[in-house]
Amino acid sequence: MAPTTSAPTARRRLARFNRAVANRVVAPVLTRLPGFGTVLHRGRKSGRPYGTPVKVFRAGNAYVISLPYGPRSDWVRNVLAAGGCDLVTRGHRVRLTEPRLYVDRVQAGIPAPIRAVLKRIGCFDFVELRPAPARR
Repeated sequence: MAPTTSAPTARRRLARFNRAVANRVVAPVLTRLPGFGTVLHRGRKSGRPYGTPVKVFRAGNAYVISLPYGPRSDWVRNVLAAGGCDLVTRGHRVRLTEPRLYVDRVQAGIPAPIRAVLKRIGCFDFVELRPAPARR
């Protein structure tokens, strides 16, 4: 009889590798490029600060972040629980709120070259966030 536990998916293994190795090497450079950023968030239980490199797009006033590892990633769950996060992109820090998860198989608002890559890897999950009102 075959074991009932399943091995981690290739996508989850890649996520672990990126978190442990690749993000630390490429994130400082990559997040300064257009279309990339770092989501700054806190652990739901630990309260510990984290920074997660992401692919980010503008959609009107909103910021849209692709979720290649799915909506159950720890950073996504942290942002949803907190009701927002900070995003550092191209050297600017923006406070974002009102996270909204959605699935978009058409990806109409995504630039064509990126859309092709996201479709190829089966990424149809996104989170949309809006800038927080300016503090007085």
